[in-house]
Amino acid sequence: MKDYPGSERILRLDQLEVSNKRVFVRVDFNVPLTDDGKVSDDTRIRASLPTIQALIAKGARVICASHLGRPKGKRDEKYTLEPVAARLGELLGTDVIFADNCIGDGIHRQSRDLRPGQVLVLENLRFHEAEEKNEHDFAFKLSQLCDAYVNDAFGTCHRAHASTAGLPSLVKARAAGLLLEKEIAALGTLIHNPPRPLVAILGGAKVSDKAKVIEALLVKSSKVLVGGAMAYTFLRALQCKTGTSRVETEMVGLAGRILERAKTADCKIILPMDHMTGLTFDHPGPAQATENAHIPDGRMGLDIGPRTRALFAKELEGAAAIFWNGPMGVFEKPPFDEGTTFLAKAIAANPAKVKICGGGDSVAAINQAGLESGFTHISTGGGASLEMIEGRTMPGIESLKQDIG
Repeated sequence: MKDYPGSERILRLDQLEVSNKRVFVRVDFNVPLTDDGKVSDDTRIRASLPTIQALIAKGARVICASHLGRPKGKRDEKYTLEPVAARLGELLGTDVIFADNCIGDGIHRQSRDLRPGQVLVLENLRFHEAEEKNEHDFAFKLSQLCDAYVNDAFGTCHRAHASTAGLPSLVKARAAGLLLEKEIAALGTLIHNPPRPLVAILGGAKVSDKAKVIEALLVKSSKVLVGGAMAYTFLRALQCKTGTSRVETEMVGLAGRILERAKTADCKIILPMDHMTGLTFDHPGPAQATENAHIPDGRMGLDIGPRTRALFAKELEGAAAIFWNGPMGVFEKPPFDEGTTFLAKAIAANPAKVKICGGGDSVAAINQAGLESGFTHISTGGGASLEMIEGRTMPGIESLKQDIG
């Protein structure tokens, strides 16, 4: 964690005394569920296992807490964590107790009755609107469940919620989990001391979501490759025809200024030179490739084209470090997932020393193609990884810092 400012004030998991202690572990179990309520992708649950297993081995009484989906502060059985608790039990090979709430007298009793090595999973934190509002009373009630606190949910560390910011300030014994420590180390190196040259690849829908990330990367990277719908806003700034593609018209001016800034920063921004297009987002019809960067009237750009794929792979040659966040097209609608899958394979095959994927749909592409081993780090937090690269304060990490003196 040495590359994160003030990390010397954050305890590691092995520095926390946990034997026979109730340890509240903020995990990120925000996983996709099938229509019949089964976990369809357990990547985030598996990512939490080393921390949970380490605590069990030391005789801790483990209490796992997470959010799932967006229930908007009300109980909604569609977002219950019960199937997640069941899957965690399967992965741990032990019975996991599920609590039907996350606060209250009954839950308090369950926490006290836990035996060393047992695991309790609380119901969805966001069934209470006080969680996202970071209300002190809610954080205090959570604090009554535990003797120590561990944050292992990097994907929520950019949010000042009760379970990530308010609660740890009320618990003297607090530490970073193994996953959080790994995330901070990997992304911290990328931010503060990346092997050079660094090539960044950004996709996704909106320039407005990633403008500050792009500006931060301009001073660190030799190249920034831009795909996804956000590329069409940049192309519009260069007077390219974009057909009916999704363009943030209010961001065109900013996109133009970013392109100019890249020149003074000695960083190349590389945009698509061709596209795979459809008729509309919902009913694209057969995919058609464009001849160049221009998209004809009546057509919508939905993925990078074959020449752009080859160009992006070429631009990755010689990179010492690669950072990727965001799909190159409408990943959920084949065949417009092909650009993203191609890029995942190109990065996995590249001999760069550091290859980091910053979460989101990019991770789905890597998992589907079975390319996990081709990356040095796959982040569990899309938004969190971007905000960390921007240099923003991360409440969930700051709240772990111990007072000195």
